[in-house]
Amino acid sequence: MLSQRGLVLWLYGLSGAGKSTLAIALESWLHGTGRFTQVLDGDDLRTGLNADLGFSDEDRQENIRRVAEVARLHARVGIITIVSCITPLRMLRDLAREIIGTGDFLEVFVRCSIETCERRDVKGLYARARQGRLPRFTGRDSAFEDPCGDSFRIETDRETPGESLERLQQVLMPRIEVP
Repeated sequence: MLSQRGLVLWLYGLSGAGKSTLAIALESWLHGTGRFTQVLDGDDLRTGLNADLGFSDEDRQENIRRVAEVARLHARVGIITIVSCITPLRMLRDLAREIIGTGDFLEVFVRCSIETCERRDVKGLYARARQGRLPRFTGRDSAFEDPCGDSFRIETDRETPGESLERLQQVLMPRIEVP
């Protein structure tokens, strides 16, 4: 009915790397092409669906599990679902892929240096983490594991937003076209 194939595009990276910016730009572009989409943004989900979770290892895993389950439901009915979550550990990304299914999962590492992320820090998170007021902050006190191998990467501190969006479009379009 939607004339598109459902898919989950999972954008992950440090806070301030540009995940939400890319998700919104991609959603806008896809809407312009007549596609039906849904953005699941980590910040929004943490204030609603996952408001009961903290940042312990167990809570981070439950956060990703819930997000992946919702994204899977959307993809199964043909919605192009753009997830924007830090997803710091490989095992968490593997969990999301396992829940969603490899055929419906497109993992994109939104890479950006921590220095650039700190400069972009509109929420003041990095400053609060430096002052010790934000424990277990990813990239500072809590690990962020870069992807292994040749996973698809967007380098937001080396590309313009337009270039990053164009690269996402190129990798996404063949996967959502109905044969």
